[in-house]
Amino acid sequence: MKRRSGGIGRQRTAGRRTAITTRTRTTGRRNLTKSPLKSSAASRSAANKSVLHEAFSAGQRAGRHALENEHSLEQHARSTWQVHEAAISAELRGYPAVMQAGKAFMQGYAQAAGRSLNIIPLSLNKPAAAVVCACNEELTLGQVLVQLKRLPLTDIVVVLNGTTDNSLAQVLEHPGITLVYEPDRAGHDVGRALGAKMTGAETLLFVDGDMVVPAEQLAPFLYAVDRGDDVALNNLSSLLPPFARQDEVSRIKAYLNRVLNRSDLGSNSLTAVPHALSRNMIQIVKPESLAVPPKAQSLAIQHGLKVTAPSQVDVIRSNRLRSTNTGSGNEVARLIIGDHLEAIAAWLDMGGNSSQAGRAISRAEVAYRRNAR
Repeated sequence: MKRRSGGIGRQRTAGRRTAITTRTRTTGRRNLTKSPLKSSAASRSAANKSVLHEAFSAGQRAGRHALENEHSLEQHARSTWQVHEAAISAELRGYPAVMQAGKAFMQGYAQAAGRSLNIIPLSLNKPAAAVVCACNEELTLGQVLVQLKRLPLTDIVVVLNGTTDNSLAQVLEHPGITLVYEPDRAGHDVGRALGAKMTGAETLLFVDGDMVVPAEQLAPFLYAVDRGDDVALNNLSSLLPPFARQDEVSRIKAYLNRVLNRSDLGSNSLTAVPHALSRNMIQIVKPESLAVPPKAQSLAIQHGLKVTAPSQVDVIRSNRLRSTNTGSGNEVARLIIGDHLEAIAAWLDMGGNSSQAGRAISRAEVAYRRNAR
């Protein structure tokens, strides 16, 4: 059972469609016809180049009016890109196209302004914030905040709990951070529930202080929720071994999703960061449910919210190893399994039934999976 303690302190730190034609020519007996698919691909490529060229030119025009103050420069670059992105949104299909055009715009802006820009060209329609949970992360916390500041966030909430090192000093070096201080060890899950209450942003990105994830890899989660998802999970499916070689944690994650008739999610879970949530989701499931991530995920699915896994950040190999998260049956594994059992119990209390669990597995299939190699 997670510890929940009082003594919470909060402070604000200073601070064309295209017509496809075919052309036929005869060489001896061979009739060579240009592929319509290739023609279509070439047309799309030309259109993409046109969009990128226009974005670069728009960036140059905006950059000529760049402001002197570096902080205002970044704000000006973001606001002018947002205006241009809205004007060409019909030509941008999907996140990759948006990011390519954004990068072209920023390149043009930086060239005209004569200044470098180290920001992510992500245009959001709604305010977004990040929640960082940390305990004794002085070696990584500062760089975590550096990456978050490259994103268009209205707030960054850092929840320090049970810290005894210089993590606090790392936070205070960054102006404009909302700091929540919990003197006792509360854990990341409880920290996320606390952090969610400290901001009214419409999109919340959750990360941990012990893992420096480049802003480029965080941006897709913000984009997914900003464009309509309620829960954007870290898609770790391709990083996991076959079912027969998975550990008990991965298996129970997949089992819960199957029970909820979302086997498409595999073992993806709110227990893994980074992930992003909508304010709508948090209001429906209540912030305190975030203290038990699988329960919050189960509630979101049961309420018909849009749960996706839009992007992948490899947190398996980069996860900081501790005595509590290594070895069979370790403390963290037991906690996660317990959380999933609590989520299943809550599902049953809400009237869960076997019809929601999808197709029943035959004894032969069970035996096959058990003996798979």
